[in-house]
Amino acid sequence: MTRKPQSTSKIAQILFGLLAYVSLGIGLVAIVIPGLPTTEFILLAAWAATKSSPRLSAWLENHRLFGPILSNWRNGKIIARRAKVSATVSMLLCAILMLVMLDHGWPIYLAIAGMSLGNLWIWSRPERLAHPTERCL
Repeated sequence: MTRKPQSTSKIAQILFGLLAYVSLGIGLVAIVIPGLPTTEFILLAAWAATKSSPRLSAWLENHRLFGPILSNWRNGKIIARRAKVSATVSMLLCAILMLVMLDHGWPIYLAIAGMSLGNLWIWSRPERLAHPTERCL
């Protein structure tokens, strides 16, 4: 008797669920650790949750803090100015701490370069939806 291989969709669902919960965990830790981006991990958790866990997805969508972030992202890839400033300040604080407390070497400079690129990307996102008349100009 041959066993039927387990459905890849079930495996994918488990992997997406794992990614969702790990990303959510990192996002929650990132709230208190400067330099670690919260928004990106919450967005990743929400995306993975839509593919694996309707319950987690609904919880994130209705969460008091994460719900507005997800709604803004889904309705125009918007990142609020407050989130941009918070991300910039936390990355700057983290870069300063690394430069002061650690030996200067390529890993430190690579981390700062990565934070700088991430910061540039964050600031390139819109802060609000453009009005229809603004798009025509």
